[in-house]
Parts: sequence; C-alpha cells; structure tokens
Amino acid sequence: MNPTHRIAVRASSGTYEVWCGRGILARAGVQVSRLGENTGIFILSSPRVWKHWGPALRTSFRGGSKTILFDDRETSKRLPTVERLCRQLVSTGADRRAVIVALGGGVVGDVAGFVAASFLRGVRLVHLPTTLVAQVDSAVGGKTGVNLPEGKNLVGAFYPPRLVLADPDALTTLSARQYRSGLYEVIKYGVMGDAALYRYLERRLDDLLQRNSAALGWILPRCIRAKADVVGRDERESGLREILNFGHTFAHALEAATGYNRFLHGEAVGWGMIAATLLAVAREMLPENEAARIIGLVSRVGPRPPLPRIPARRMLEIMRADKKTRGGHLRFVLPRRIGRVEVVDDVPEQSVSRVWRELSSITRAPTSDN
Repeated sequence: MNPTHRIAVRASSGTYEVWCGRGILARAGVQVSRLGENTGIFILSSPRVWKHWGPALRTSFRGGSKTILFDDRETSKRLPTVERLCRQLVSTGADRRAVIVALGGGVVGDVAGFVAASFLRGVRLVHLPTTLVAQVDSAVGGKTGVNLPEGKNLVGAFYPPRLVLADPDALTTLSARQYRSGLYEVIKYGVMGDAALYRYLERRLDDLLQRNSAALGWILPRCIRAKADVVGRDERESGLREILNFGHTFAHALEAATGYNRFLHGEAVGWGMIAATLLAVAREMLPENEAARIIGLVSRVGPRPPLPRIPARRMLEIMRADKKTRGGHLRFVLPRRIGRVEVVDDVPEQSVSRVWRELSSITRAPTSDN
C-alpha cells in the first residue's frame, strides 16, 4: 500500500496540511474533527461525484453532515451559482462556526471555496479533491473564483483551506477523458521547474495512463510539494506564483472563446502549453529539440477536442481581459528549457497572432459556432 504523505502549505492565515494517500477519504470525518469544534459540516458537491463517494463520506461523518449538490460543469461556475449556494447555507442553518467541505473536482473546489470565503465573511473550508487536476493543482494554494462571460476566474478571492485530503482511490471513477485532462497539469509541473519529473513522465506516461498505483503514488506528492513550495513563497501571485500559469494565458482565452463547453480545463492547458512552446521558439528562447520534447509528451497524453477556427483577433481580445494582463500588456509564461520557465510581458501581439494561426492551421479544425 502506498504511504500517506503529509505536506505543509504556508499561508497568510497559518499553515495547513495536504494529506495524500489511499483510503484517506474514508477517514475524512476524523481528520475534520481535529480542526476543532463546529456547528455543522456542510458538504458541497455535484450529483455525479456524490453518487460515487457520498455514502462513504456520510458514514465517515457519522450522519452529522448536510449535503448541498450543484452542477459541476464549467458553465455553472458563475456568480448565480454562488448566490444560490449561499442562500441554501442560510436555509440549512449554517453559521460562522460551520465547516464547508468541497467534494469534487476543480469547479466544485473553486465555487465552494469562493462560497466559503464570502459566506458570513468567511467560514472554515476543507477540500476533498476527486479529480487529478484538483489533487495536483487547484485544491492547493487558496485560489477560488468563478467565471464571467468576458473571461475565466475574473471574480474570486485568495482563501486558503484548513485541510486538503487527496485520495488516489477517488481517481478510479474518472472517465478516461477526465483523467487525461489532469495529466496535462502534471506535465506543466515538469516543464515549469522539475526536469526529473519530466523525464519520469517521458518514461512512465503509459503506466500513468493506465492509472498505475505506484506511478500515481510517485507523482501526486511530488506535484503537491511543488505547488506548496511556490504558493508558500508567493501566496497572492505577486511574482513567483505566476510560473504556475504556464499554458494558461492561451488556455483561458480558448475556454472563454468556446463558451466553457468545448474543452475540459486540462485539455485547454494542453493546447495552451503547445502554443506557449511555439511562442518561445519564435522568440528564440527555447531550443527546437526541447520544444519537440514538450509538444511530443503533450501529444502522447491522448486525443483532445480539435481547435475551432477562432480568429486571432478574438483570442487577443479575450487575452487583454485576462487577470494576468498588466497595463494592457499581455503576459505569458514561456519555457527556457524543460525545468525552467520565465514570465514575459513584452510579446508583440503580432507574434501571438502568428503562433495562433500556425497552431490552428496544423490542427485543421472545423469552423466554430462560437
């Protein structure tokens, strides 16, 4: 059996822990009880996640919890959903000593986290991530938020949880597509700052695609530690934390341009990492052999929805509204080599348009209805 890892994450409100290990979800009740007295456990989840993990979690809390379910599609990650959940918390008796438990993937975590940050000006939050994307990335670091039609995650708050419990067993119920989506975020960590992780992925990607427990037991705590290290040094994205956005400037624009209903987040990041890699080559930042390795590994993960023919001007319009933009200048995280990236804010828009057209022509995608 894989061991349970305890990883500390520094935050302005105090250090919290991420527990990563098989079977930890079934012990959630005991772990949450260690946070101190509360006046109620309120589990926010989605119907499909609750179907798989709700009975075990209800048993873990010994019936002393209340459940509120909502749609976990990206299209539901918006302000009306936050208002509805807050009103349901009021109607079910939640007060300032309540604990909100977010059971689900990235959408559940982002929405429930923003609810926890906003309801009664903040109540305790626990993450139980059930997707690979959430376990290695979104559940750690305290980012919460929802989308606007103009862009992704434009409304939100930095609000660290009190505890994160990441159970690899939860990944067994994911569809192949959902699981592959998370592997793109794992690749991101390798390019961003861990060449050894990247080499491991090149050797063991087939095992990971088969959800090999030993391979997962190696990459999960390594990615979580990488995220914990970065956010512990830069909680509010004033500098270092920006490197976690490798591939995300293109990805967020792609998600917004397609109405948040064509790509899973990781799939958009996969395309975004390829685009950022091509942009780095165009700027003569990245050797072509390194670029070939990055594009090759991303491509090996498996099929992604093809790129629709979105005009470059539309992509640029969305990118200008991105929260990473400074003073009207687009900001990109671009690779120097595998294991090192840099934040670049002097990229001409003509270069971005050229890379986007090049990528779009390679994929030969059908015309978009968006």
